[in-house]
Amino acid sequence: MPSEGRCWETLQALRSSEKGRLCYHRDWLLRGEDVLEECMSLPKLSSYSGWVVDHVLPHTQENPPSSETSASSRSASALDQPSCVPGSPVRTPACSPSSSATPDGPEGKHESRHTGPMVLQSSRGIQVEGCIRMYELVHRMRGAEGLRQWQEEQERKVRALSEMACEQLKRFDERKELQHHKELRDFREVMEKSSREALGHQEKLKAEHRHRAKILNLKLREAEQQRLKQAEQERLRKEEGQARLRSLYALQEEVLHLNQQLDASEAQPHGDLLKLDPAALRTRGNQLCSLVSGIIRTTSENGFPTAEDQAVAERALQEMRDLLTSLQQEITRAREDKRRQDEEAAREKRQESKMQQGPEVPREAPAPSQGPGGKQNEDLQVKVQDSTMQWYQQLQDASSQCVLAFEELTNSKDSQVKKIKMDLQKAATIPVSQISTIAGSKLKEIFDKIHSLLSGKPVQCGGHSVSVTLNPQGLDFVQYKLAEKFVKQGEEEVASHHEAAFPIAVVASGIWELHPRVGDLILAHLHRKCPYSVPFYPAFKEGMALEDYQRMLGYQVKDSKVEQQDNFLKRMSGMIRLYAAIIQLRWPYGSRQEIHPHGLSHGWRWLAQILNMEPLSDVTATLLFDFLEVCGNALMKQYQVQFWKVILLIKEDYFPRIEAVTSSGQMGSFIRLKQFLEKCLQRKEIPVPKGFLTSSFWRS
Repeated sequence: MPSEGRCWETLQALRSSEKGRLCYHRDWLLRGEDVLEECMSLPKLSSYSGWVVDHVLPHTQENPPSSETSASSRSASALDQPSCVPGSPVRTPACSPSSSATPDGPEGKHESRHTGPMVLQSSRGIQVEGCIRMYELVHRMRGAEGLRQWQEEQERKVRALSEMACEQLKRFDERKELQHHKELRDFREVMEKSSREALGHQEKLKAEHRHRAKILNLKLREAEQQRLKQAEQERLRKEEGQARLRSLYALQEEVLHLNQQLDASEAQPHGDLLKLDPAALRTRGNQLCSLVSGIIRTTSENGFPTAEDQAVAERALQEMRDLLTSLQQEITRAREDKRRQDEEAAREKRQESKMQQGPEVPREAPAPSQGPGGKQNEDLQVKVQDSTMQWYQQLQDASSQCVLAFEELTNSKDSQVKKIKMDLQKAATIPVSQISTIAGSKLKEIFDKIHSLLSGKPVQCGGHSVSVTLNPQGLDFVQYKLAEKFVKQGEEEVASHHEAAFPIAVVASGIWELHPRVGDLILAHLHRKCPYSVPFYPAFKEGMALEDYQRMLGYQVKDSKVEQQDNFLKRMSGMIRLYAAIIQLRWPYGSRQEIHPHGLSHGWRWLAQILNMEPLSDVTATLLFDFLEVCGNALMKQYQVQFWKVILLIKEDYFPRIEAVTSSGQMGSFIRLKQFLEKCLQRKEIPVPKGFLTSSFWRS
């Protein structure tokens, strides 16, 4: 049919129209009641259908395409059968179910009257409607096919994703299992390693235990040997002690016998001709007997006597012998004098002389000798003030730094450097050794020579010129050696000759004022050799050797032998006297506007601090006496009433403390201090020390 081509063209035109290009969705049925109501309404043609039939179809019938013949036949066969497709935009009454469902209704009759002629007159419209419906069916079938394909595609994707998820789950399970195996393997390795380490540690502990057992066995053997050695030493000590005790008894017996002889000798005639006082000899003899008896009584209470006790008893015996020998010699001399007097008297009587001359014999009462000093209690520990310890440590650090500064000079192997070192040492120490109380002019020459050396000027020594500029470390070396020599002079020269403290001190004070570092080094050396000048009582520390502790206390230890207490007190006395002289003297040719670099205030501080510390037997009394004898007059003038308050404090409060720690054999220094202060309090004046440099000394 020629109209079939037009139908396809119409469909093509409709498809190309704006409405044909609209997108229809498969979910229209779910959009609501409007869509359902539209699908169930009677189908009817569009208002444009007539226009399409009148205007489009006549043109397409003129040249029907040959290709449309078969299609027209198929369309005609399809249009011969009415088809009702819901959802079409074009509806016809011919295929409307309502027309067949209600043929007898008034509306159906009315529509049939109106639509009947249209069907008869517009067969082309029916064909178009059929084409449209065919197109919708084809489009719906295509949509259904596309939907089916899409569903299959989605199902394939779901299956693929499911398979992928299963594979991933399998891989995940495999990885988990692999990780579990790996962790299990690592745990086993760790356990095996821990077991090996535990076994190694156990073996190490066993080896260490065997080693410690071996060491303990060695220590046990050593302890046993030490115990046997100590037992042997104790046995020997007891034997020696018993021997000393028997010796002391023998000495006591001899002393008592000599004392009886001394008493018997005093009853001899011609006692008025003796130059010695029999009462003093008897008193001294009784003192020696009491001394020996006290030693025996003390040793009986504390154990066996020591070698020192035996030495004291032997000295007492020797003194008793000397007393008896002196008395016997004096008695013999008196007898001879009496005999000569008798002979002369007889001769004069024979000559009938009116003058009778009798010998005049003076009497002298010897001062009682002091008992031997006891040994200082080395276990006494006294805490010093923190500020004082800081000052002490700063001085020691400065001294150590000075030694490090010229270490290269002292350790050099070069002969030329060694010669320079020896020349510098001689130039620093020889002038100090030449200080004396001969004349002030001589003292000024020595001072100028030392000052020139420290100032870098050349000085004559040993016939040639010497200067600290010969070596970069020369000044440090000279300052250290000079300070060391000043303190050594106090330790040796002043200890033997107390008057020598003042000329040495005035030169040291002048050098200290011009060269302060020398003064600090003097204090460092003084504190190291005499810690009581700080004042500082070193404490015994655990693990410290006894010899090292004795050196810290100021004792000299040579070949494991400690010096005697008398020599120790003598050296300490010399250094304290030098220190007491330095703090009160100034170089007379220096600037009076400058204050003393280490004046009386430091002496007042030293006195106050030592009185605030626990006294040491024999040491404290000795040092207080030496200090006050040298510096007491200057302190009295400076502090006046406060000074006398301190003296009263010493007498009333400090004397009992000293006496409490002093044994009966060590009372010499305490009695000397007590008598000195009592005499000063009685006179209300501290005397000027012997050897003090007066103005006349500097004019000589």
